This record gives sequence, structure tokens and C-alpha cells, in this order.
Amino acid sequence: MIARNPFFEDFQKNISDLLARTPAADAERAVKAFMTQAFARMDLVTREEFDIQVELLARALEQLRQLEARVQALEDGLLAKAAASGATAQDTASVRRGDQDPEHADRP
Repeated sequence: MIARNPFFEDFQKNISDLLARTPAADAERAVKAFMTQAFARMDLVTREEFDIQVELLARALEQLRQLEARVQALEDGLLAKAAASGATAQDTASVRRGDQDPEHADRP
């Protein structure tokens, strides 16, 4: 084990203290304080909050894809049902567009 030399420890401490008291250190502290205040005034989010929002968005997009697939399956079922019942091409097109049947116009 290497014995510690008090001279070098004192020298290192004195250099560290000297560097901490230089104008550059004062400027650094002032800039840090200014930046902290500036960021506090801005409407910023933390990385953790951002990551949570990214995860929520990914889940919402996945749910949207699933709902789109369900709607498509329902539309396809309606079209198949309409085709089996002998509906015209115009009737089938109105189902795909989402037009309401004039007979059921009072329904939402």
C-alpha cells in the first residue's frame, strides 16, 4: 500500500480551492444559475415525463390500429351481407362511405 504524502494532499487541496475561487468558476456558477432560472421559466418536461408520454402514445396508436382493423372487418361484413342480399353497387358504395339509409335517417 502506498503511503499518502501530506504535502501532496495539501497541494491538491490548495489547487482545488484556488480553482474554485477563480473568475471562471464564478462565471460558471452564474451561468448555471441563469440557465436553471431560464429552464424553470420554460415549459419543459423531464426525460421521465417525456418517456411516459412516448409510451402512452405508442399504446394509443396500437389501440387505434386495432380499432381500425375492427371497423374494416365490420365494413367488410356489411358489404358481404349486402352483396348476399342482392344490394346494388350503389347501395354497397354508400355502406362503404358511411352514408345513412334514407329509411333510417333518424338514427345516429
